[in-house]
Amino acid sequence: MKKIFILFVASVVCANLLNAQAILLPVEKRSNVHFVIKNFGIKTGGDFTGLTGMIKFDPAKLANAVFEVTVNASSVDTDNSMRDDHLKKTEYFDVATFKTIGFKSTKITLSSTAGRFYVFGDLTMKGVTKPVEFAFGATPKDGGYVFDGTFSINRRDFGVGGKSISISDNLTVTLNVFAK
Repeated sequence: MKKIFILFVASVVCANLLNAQAILLPVEKRSNVHFVIKNFGIKTGGDFTGLTGMIKFDPAKLANAVFEVTVNASSVDTDNSMRDDHLKKTEYFDVATFKTIGFKSTKITLSSTAGRFYVFGDLTMKGVTKPVEFAFGATPKDGGYVFDGTFSINRRDFGVGGKSISISDNLTVTLNVFAK
């Protein structure tokens, strides 16, 4: 009985090791989270910093892959300090109450294009969580990966910008994240 138990424990450990993936950490200095939105019909954009979290990724083991990352909401930078201060207020990102904007994957699948994948997950902003999905690339680099992708969201779904008619409802987010 003791031998069967030891064999069972050894097989469980081996199975876990086979499914294990390295945990990658976003490298802030080599990553970018950028958004573009129309304001009075003119495209304007900005960036977020303070990227943290963890990524488990192995293209051969997508069932075990996980993306769980956040950015610092108060880091919003549009190259206009007055606009940045306005975006930090309650009507927009409400950074005093909601410190981060986060994403957690629920599923990752292979695309028909080599080196491309689809991620499905939940985006949380201002206490509102909505599903998002988008295609992304994963390029091995310097012992880690560069992940790149673009997705669109409706700001009103997250209660950002109130009833403003000067800014578009839809915006595009572009990610270029190096994780090691």
